[in-house]
Amino acid sequence: MKNLKNSLTIGLSFVLLLIVQGFVHAQTTIEEFAAKWENSKQFTLEVVDKMPDDLMNYKPHESAMSFAEQIIHLSSAAAGISQRFLNGAAPSFDLGAKPSNKADMKAFVTACFDYAKATVGALSAEQLAESVEIFGSTGTRRQVVALIDDHTTHHRGAAIAYIRANGIEPPRFRAM
Repeated sequence: MKNLKNSLTIGLSFVLLLIVQGFVHAQTTIEEFAAKWENSKQFTLEVVDKMPDDLMNYKPHESAMSFAEQIIHLSSAAAGISQRFLNGAAPSFDLGAKPSNKADMKAFVTACFDYAKATVGALSAEQLAESVEIFGSTGTRRQVVALIDDHTTHHRGAAIAYIRANGIEPPRFRAM
């Protein structure tokens, strides 16, 4: 009976260890985020490159954002949310900029993505675990990082749909 009890204790301890280890590894590390975010930036720049200059103001419906507005919004939101909710310093560029040509838009995208990456990279594990009030809800700063990524994906996806709506093949998806 003692052997059975010891075996059950060891078995349950092992299962608990596996569960805890799974939770620990389920969190994206800052290094993983930085690599993913750099890929996201490059993909966004490829999306901008694909849309012809004369279609930058294209929108599928009068109530929709234009292609340019989608890109500017996703970029400025990444930097703005990073500044406000992730302890970011004042950016060295104008978050309210409205680039009017492709070169300026790409520079703005780059500045915003680089700012968000640096801001996230400066956070400690303790800061990432802190709760913050954001948009009428409460979440950890780690959740805010995920929100920035999700928001970027959402608006870049809309921009890609605009490219397709104009009969243009969008850039190939970059997973990693």
